[in-house]
Amino acid sequence: MNESLVMVAIIAAVVIILFLKTARVVPQKSEFVVERLGKYHSTLGAGFHILIPFLDRVSYRRSLKEEVMDIPSQICITRDNVSVEVDGVIYLMVIDSKLSSYGIENYKIGATQLAQTSLRSAIGKIDLDKTFEERDSINQQVVEAVDEAAQNWGVKVLRYEIKDITPPNSVMAAMEGQMKAEREKRAAISISEGDRQSRINRAEGARQEAIALSEGEKMKRINEAEGRAKEIELFAEATAQGVRTVAEALAERGGLAAANLRIAERYIQEFGNIAKESNTLVIPSDLSDVSGMVASLTTVLETVKHKKGE
Repeated sequence: MNESLVMVAIIAAVVIILFLKTARVVPQKSEFVVERLGKYHSTLGAGFHILIPFLDRVSYRRSLKEEVMDIPSQICITRDNVSVEVDGVIYLMVIDSKLSSYGIENYKIGATQLAQTSLRSAIGKIDLDKTFEERDSINQQVVEAVDEAAQNWGVKVLRYEIKDITPPNSVMAAMEGQMKAEREKRAAISISEGDRQSRINRAEGARQEAIALSEGEKMKRINEAEGRAKEIELFAEATAQGVRTVAEALAERGGLAAANLRIAERYIQEFGNIAKESNTLVIPSDLSDVSGMVASLTTVLETVKHKKGE
């Protein structure tokens, strides 16, 4: 009885061991490469699989996810013979598990080494100043070089990125001095441009002010001239109207007599004013005949009247 139980236990243990040896569960986004008697047999996708004991074995396990690998820093020589330390990161993905297992011993080491050599080649074609500007171009060159070789490995290179470019301290100091000089140059140019624009603005303002003043002076003189012309015109019209009024008054009945009387009064009044304002006495040569003088003036007024009537 005890021997039967021992045999059953042994058989059960053997079955369990065989099951564990032959049963395989492949995770999602993974593949197992199976060899039978040392030769490639099949590639197992995600799921549960049973292998033949002692004949089949899982030789390689591959992840189909995108992988990220750091590329160790290295010294690269630029075209102008400057040493720079460069490191980066590469993104790749296994697309054929069989090729990645048998096409190369270790595709990760191969991709890393090829990325480093391609990077040195790309950096050696450009000057130091261009290494910072041409990062995208350098990255693309590395991707193309590694991806071309990785096709035989069943690997797809997705992208490569330079993380840091570190020149020597002496070069860094020189570049810093150059950048400082460039900033000072731009600052000086900006100041001079600002001063130039300020001078232009002030000159333009002075020109516009002078134009405005001259226009104002011009309008002032035009207005004054128009005012004087209008004044002269109005004075002339008033004078003419006064003359017409006097002529009409003389032409009326009794007008001449009134004019004679007015002239005589004015004549006598003016002689009186002269006597008040001056110590000099002015005596008419014909003082004894004032009426004759008035008659003479009256004759002049009659002559003007006749001419006006004509």
